Amino acid sequence: MNVEIYMQELGQAARLASRAIARANTREKNAALQAIYQALQQHQDKVLSANAQDMANGRQNGLDAALLDRLELTPSRFAGMLEGLEQVIALTDPIGVMTDLAYRPSGIQVGKMRVPLGVIGIIYESRPNVTLEAAALCLKSGNATILRGGSEAIHSNQAIADCIQQGLIAANLPASVVQVVNTTDRAAVGQLIAMPDYVDVIVPRGGKGLIERISRDARVPVIKHLDGNCHVFIEREADIHKALTIAFNAKTHRYGVCNAMETLLIDAPIAAHVLPKLAELYASKQVELRACERTRAIIDAQAATEQDWYEEYLAPILAIKVVDDLDAAIEHINQYSSHHTEAIITENYSKARRFLAEVDSSSVMVNASTRFADGFEYGLGAEIGISTDKIHARGPVGLEGLTSQKWIVLGDGHIRQ
Repeated sequence: MNVEIYMQELGQAARLASRAIARANTREKNAALQAIYQALQQHQDKVLSANAQDMANGRQNGLDAALLDRLELTPSRFAGMLEGLEQVIALTDPIGVMTDLAYRPSGIQVGKMRVPLGVIGIIYESRPNVTLEAAALCLKSGNATILRGGSEAIHSNQAIADCIQQGLIAANLPASVVQVVNTTDRAAVGQLIAMPDYVDVIVPRGGKGLIERISRDARVPVIKHLDGNCHVFIEREADIHKALTIAFNAKTHRYGVCNAMETLLIDAPIAAHVLPKLAELYASKQVELRACERTRAIIDAQAATEQDWYEEYLAPILAIKVVDDLDAAIEHINQYSSHHTEAIITENYSKARRFLAEVDSSSVMVNASTRFADGFEYGLGAEIGISTDKIHARGPVGLEGLTSQKWIVLGDGHIRQ
């Protein structure tokens, strides 16, 4: 296979398909999504069997535990995929919505209309559920998409893609609205990110190395986040029961996800009371603790290095630091965070409001686990990814994040004097 020619053909087909899907109304798009839902229900065994093959190959090839966790499609995760698809179907279609309409002194009416981005290229690793989430969100928002999953999930992705294309055809839409790259050749990625004539935006989902490479080499705009170094700060006026529950969940609910807590900050006045209780909880899950000297004076932990404060472990490892007050916690987070998700545990309203205002991250929470930083939990139905950029889209990127706005002018024979 000539990868360059193959990717050019995918790009040309996607550009043509983007015009067709941009014309489709909400009823037509929802009919396609419903047909995809039915195809997935009918072929669940086929998809899970393909995933089992990928899992077996992954173990044989020495994939680490975090990647295997992301790769696995259990029946409950498959059901979650379908539930997310139902939510996307139920979401309000943003395309064509006009806002900010106002009359100008000249008599014209000026406003904005929401429109698709066009063709979205999505590059991701491991998680086969991204194939469905990305396809559904792109379709509902009127975009065509080219999906390039990792080689470790090739069988899962192809099985899901077959169901998606069956649904598109059943709804009389071009199958090329959603295309999955069927080669594991890494040169396909290089081609996809260098086709500005055919691709309008790239969304990478994967390890930091992948995203850094794409951000550096892409010739089209990129919506990205490099890593998820998320923090929880237990403030001195926290409800201790809430603090223990949230800090335990944020770290141990799942390790190999970008919204897992990687650094725990403890307000100094309560450290001696809270840290032993937390250490006992983490010991029950064999979580390795790496801590500052003030923490190590209270509990048994390895000495943290400077690099630990920057680290996204994606593993049962946690960095812990005792800080003097809210100001020190905010300063630490803004220095070391990857600007993904941070949480404060406190019963002090004023301090909670300061934390919300001053922490520079895409999601900031009060008395809740960082694990809620997710498009599904935010009511987006699913997400295309989580952006830590500040321009265009920030945080979980759902339907609206896959659209743009254009100015519209309504007149009745008006001319400029």
